[in-house]
Amino acid sequence: MAIFDKGGKAYSIFLLKCPKCHETDMFYTSTFSFKRSFDMKEKCEHCGQNYHPEPGFYYGAMFISYIFTGWFCIGFIAFFHWVLGWSTAVSFGLLIAVMALLFVYIFRLARSIWINMNVKYDPSRKKI
Repeated sequence: MAIFDKGGKAYSIFLLKCPKCHETDMFYTSTFSFKRSFDMKEKCEHCGQNYHPEPGFYYGAMFISYIFTGWFCIGFIAFFHWVLGWSTAVSFGLLIAVMALLFVYIFRLARSIWINMNVKYDPSRKKI
C-alpha cells in the first residue's frame, strides 16, 4: 500500500478527508477558496464521525501550525537569502506573499493532522 493511497494517514491528512472513512472532505470549500476558509463541517456525511468531539479540541492544532510555519519560514529565508543570494528584504517580501497564499492550507493541514492523531481509519464504517 502506497503512503498516499486510501487507508493511509497521509491520504487523509494532505487531502483533508475524514480520518475515519476517508470518503468526504472535512471542510465546506476547497483550500484556495477564501469563502468560508475556516469553516469545518460538524460531522462526516458518510460515516458520521464528529469533527468537533469537545470544546477546545483543536487547541493542539495551533501548536502544529506554529511549528510548521516557523520551520517553513526559516528554511524559506535561508534558501532564498543564503543559497540564491537574494537580499533580506526581497526574501522576506516573497515569504509574506507565499504565506498569504498558504495560510488557509496550513490552518487546515494542522487541524487534519491533529484529528488524524486521535481518530483511527476504519474501512468497515457504514454509511449513515
